[in-house]
Amino acid sequence: MSARRKPTPSYLHHKQSGRGRAVWTDTAGIRQQKLLPGQYDSPESRTAFARLQLELETAPNTASAARDTGVSVNELMLAFLDHAERHYRRADGSPTHELDEYTLIIRYVRELYGDTAAADFGPLTLKAVRQKFIDVGWCRSLVNQRIGRVRRMFKWAASEELVPVAVHQALATVQGLQRGRSGVRESKPVESVADSVVEATLPFLNRHVRGLVEFQRLTGCRPGEACALRRSDIDTGGDVWLYTPAHHKTAWRGKTRTVAIGPKAQALLKEFFTPDIGAYLFSPVRAVEELHAQRGQMRKTPRYPSHMARNAKVRKKNPKRTPADMYDVNTYGHAIDRACDKAFPPPGQLARRDTESVAAWWGRLDEMRRAEVKTWQKSHRWHPNQLRHTFATRVRKQHGLEAAQVLLGHARADVTQVYAEKNLELASAVAAQVG
Repeated sequence: MSARRKPTPSYLHHKQSGRGRAVWTDTAGIRQQKLLPGQYDSPESRTAFARLQLELETAPNTASAARDTGVSVNELMLAFLDHAERHYRRADGSPTHELDEYTLIIRYVRELYGDTAAADFGPLTLKAVRQKFIDVGWCRSLVNQRIGRVRRMFKWAASEELVPVAVHQALATVQGLQRGRSGVRESKPVESVADSVVEATLPFLNRHVRGLVEFQRLTGCRPGEACALRRSDIDTGGDVWLYTPAHHKTAWRGKTRTVAIGPKAQALLKEFFTPDIGAYLFSPVRAVEELHAQRGQMRKTPRYPSHMARNAKVRKKNPKRTPADMYDVNTYGHAIDRACDKAFPPPGQLARRDTESVAAWWGRLDEMRRAEVKTWQKSHRWHPNQLRHTFATRVRKQHGLEAAQVLLGHARADVTQVYAEKNLELASAVAAQVG
């Protein structure tokens, strides 16, 4: 009786050449094999084998072969990244989030197909990259977005005549993953965050991050708009102030954005005003200065000259990390994550003890309990975008969908409905009368 053939590739040692060899049986029952680049068990060989596995997983009948002529995928991506660093800039010259997205995507594509000829990057190759994105654990919509960016790189390369136009046309035939038909997890909808949860978190935030949270709760603006708030961007001439962000999400489409600031939000902002109208109101630099001043006031021992001389000696003149002038959406979100971990500690033995350092606490927990702590923290955290959803839901309930649309700055009401949860109480009251 003959041995059973394996449809999945096996990684073997090719003794004659000292290289790795992949052996598998295709769907037609024919035995296939392929010599891999690099020496056996080398990183280069293992990467090529992993790439072949992805190709066979997405297209069992075909495995693309690399070609040594023309521009490589690495060279194409390097040229595109140079273009992206110039193109994806705001009006003030700062890079947009798109640059970070392309940097992340290029890392994965380079790992799989960096040495492949760009002209050989076809639909099946793109599907293999997509499978890699799925294996990482990204949701369906995020996978589709990032595969779209891979196609955009090759569209740009075709316009620069780095690859034939047919390469981009072929990649365009790969459809996005469809809801309910792809087997890939869906993203969870962003929900509102309860006021009680936010109130429990506020004591563990510094004054400036608390100001960001409160400003978002009162205006419903985006996190990035709150972080970039400056006095020079606010028109204080009327009873309701008008804040026009220097840059915002839809500025590249030629749209304007104005945030209305009512009396409560005005009183909040006045606490952060400084003589410099061009300074950011919510500033990490000032937050650190205020922290040092507070510690100095709480100091019990006198400031002896020897202590001050020692502190000056050990203090770094040029530290690698210095506080920024403004928060961004990442640092703002991380500050809230840390506050949530303090406000909602895990129960029982999973909790960090009072006299225990973070390293000692983490070292005390085994792998299973560490996973439980991470699950607990993830389920008890909220992020700044949820404040916008909470604001939209409250405004829609009290003043209607059109009011929520105007305050959120949406051009279409159907977009606002994503943010503003439907008023189920009103629906229940109407149903009780007519149904």
